[in-house]
Order: sequence, then structure tokens, then C-alpha cells
Amino acid sequence: MHVDKAKKRIAKQVKKGFKGYPQITLEYFGHSADCATEVAIRFTLEEGAQVQEERFAGETDVRENEVIQSALVKIIERADASSVIEIEGVSML
Repeated sequence: MHVDKAKKRIAKQVKKGFKGYPQITLEYFGHSADCATEVAIRFTLEEGAQVQEERFAGETDVRENEVIQSALVKIIERADASSVIEIEGVSML
């Protein structure tokens, strides 16, 4: 899947807003606001449930990494997430 297609699919899910559980939360991390070198994807099955987290890292901006963005889409699809939340911007490491 091309990176632009993956990013559009993720953005479409994020745009829907909170629709209940299961929920996926995406948060990008980096050493500067311009380059996210790591992404955390968090899965919450139901309110109050333990959060499961997986992280992906790259040498360059992971938001432009086709493999990582495609993996995020697959995780969202397989989790059958009702809500996908994306934390704005890049959190500092």
C-alpha cells in the first residue's frame, strides 16, 4: 500500500471521532516537531481495560514510512476499532 493511501485511510478513521470501544490511539514521538522517529499505537478493548501498546521506530520520519503506515492500517483493521484517536503533533522524546 502506498504511504499516501495508508495515511488517507488512517485520517478517515481519525476524522470520525470517538465512536466507542475498542479504541486505537496513535501518538508520534521525535526529537523535534518536524520529524517523528517513533509511533506508539495503543489498543483499549473497553473503558477501564488495560491498554496494550506497540511501538514502531525508524531512522527517518515514520509518518512517511510506507511499511509502518501500512502496518498501522492493518492493526486498525484487525482490531475492528470503533474509534481511532490521533494525538496532535509530535511528542518530544
